[in-house]
Amino acid sequence: MADVQHGAGFRDALIFLGMAGVIVPVFHRLKVSPVIGFLLGGLLLGPHGLARFSDHVPWLGAVTITDIAAVLPLAELGVVFLLFTIGLELSFERLKLMRRLVFGLGTAQLMVTAGVLALVGTGLGLPMVAAIIVAFALALSSTAIVLPVMAEKKRLATTAGRTSFAILILQDLAVAPILITITAMANPASGSAVLSFLKAFGSGIAVIAVLVVGGRLLLRPLLKLVARSGSQELFLAACLLVAIGSGLIASAAGHSMALGAFLAGLLLAETEYRHEIEVTIGPFKGLLLGLFFTTAGAQLDLVALVQRPALLFGLAFGLLAVKAAILFALLRAFRIGPHAHPEIAFSLASAGELGLVLIATGGAMSVIAPEVAALAAILVLLTMFATPLLHALGLRLSQRQRIAALPAEAVSPQESMGQGKVIVVGFGRVGQVVADMLARHRVPYIAVDVEPAVIANARKAGIEALFGDASRKEFLQRIGIAQARALVATSSDPDAVERLVRIARAERPDLVIIARARDAEHAAKLYRLGASDVVPETVEASLQLAENVLVDIGVPMGLVIASVHERRDEFRAILQKSGASLRPSRLARRPSLRRDAPEGSGETDESGR
Repeated sequence: MADVQHGAGFRDALIFLGMAGVIVPVFHRLKVSPVIGFLLGGLLLGPHGLARFSDHVPWLGAVTITDIAAVLPLAELGVVFLLFTIGLELSFERLKLMRRLVFGLGTAQLMVTAGVLALVGTGLGLPMVAAIIVAFALALSSTAIVLPVMAEKKRLATTAGRTSFAILILQDLAVAPILITITAMANPASGSAVLSFLKAFGSGIAVIAVLVVGGRLLLRPLLKLVARSGSQELFLAACLLVAIGSGLIASAAGHSMALGAFLAGLLLAETEYRHEIEVTIGPFKGLLLGLFFTTAGAQLDLVALVQRPALLFGLAFGLLAVKAAILFALLRAFRIGPHAHPEIAFSLASAGELGLVLIATGGAMSVIAPEVAALAAILVLLTMFATPLLHALGLRLSQRQRIAALPAEAVSPQESMGQGKVIVVGFGRVGQVVADMLARHRVPYIAVDVEPAVIANARKAGIEALFGDASRKEFLQRIGIAQARALVATSSDPDAVERLVRIARAERPDLVIIARARDAEHAAKLYRLGASDVVPETVEASLQLAENVLVDIGVPMGLVIASVHERRDEFRAILQKSGASLRPSRLARRPSLRRDAPEGSGETDESGR
């Protein structure tokens, strides 16, 4: 019996993995969010889809998901990681830069929308508590769909994209207090409801205090210790420990795991490990979140939809209309450019994945009746399915007018992080000299290194420094390579420099890339990979020696400097022309290019020290 149960569990996992392997590439090719694919896949293969006919068609039982409860724990981990990464995105710097739109427009959107929907809910006969929770759940929008859809259309840097991003940030921030409130609103077994509310709310504040204080004392030292090992596996294990462990602490106190994970992410957002953590857990979050959407789609009751299509589609259309109308009014009140109103309002009119979390939490705590929770979940899913089409409609209505830029305070830090800055990868002795010269000329820069101690010292000195592996495309994207002024690769590890140059050039064909090379052959290879300029250590050492000799024996300095620059230009032309075909025999005829000196001058670590 145990073997059969384990086999069924593996079967469901294989079905999901097979579906993910098909859905992600197909929907990516169709330029549609994979979230929609997971929802459709769950709907098709779930208990309310083809699995309903497994009794009559036995082979369907082998390719459909018949037991949602078996995969729900893993699906819930997807929500935990989603809230954890949302916390990572919400640094205090980001909130400060976007305070007007986040705390002004975002708060107004959430409170006004929830207030109107709560009144509608009570008018339809829902108890006050259930109406309030469902109203907040439906007032939220889908971060997991809206942002990828806008990114695919290159709309994040526009007025509509930035404003939508700010509203979504506030909605994400509001999830933690809403979760605490749901716990507080749960019907007490005995005693006063007000006393129960205060007790639950006080418990939530205590959990937050414990996680914040403990996190500040333990998280940075823990990650620093693990990062020093240089093991990606250990770093991944530490990230999983932090996300799941903080969630379990909150769960042990009677609150949602998502609350604890969110707080842990918020604490880590201010550390130098933030971007490396995002990249490290990204695959886990994406896969588990896909499982969450699959299970959500599988729970959409098609029978109820067929039995009451007019009611459900009418409620869904009404929800979209109410949210869009409120957004139009608020956008006008906050003086957002009229050209962006349709795109913002239509994109955020649908409900989102966090609404499903709130509804499920309310249902599990018996605050929302099961039939109401089922109906609300159907409304959320129906509107989520419509999100890409709604964005396309809003974009079409907005495209006739030119996009105007917002004030600087509306720019998201992810976009502004690399804006006009030089990214210095490797902050050892070489990187520090480069950074010092940039600072002398008042050129802003970001330092990146894989050595925790180096980053810690740089941050103590007031330098914007980040821990992470810059040879990973996702990491470069997160630190703002799309808006960077230039990239300098100072590592003495040839392989690391080559990976970095290759990936950076693929991401930004127009980016200025300056790379450190060990010798002439390495320099030629870096030119072939796309470096704008390369500095070979052996060549530069030879030129510096020649300059010192000539000056010391009395040759006029002006003539020496001019000849050194001329010789350097000759070398550069040779290396750029030679590329990968540079031969040792050719180098032998040019003494200054020989590898006579020890390469790297003893600097062999990855950071360029």
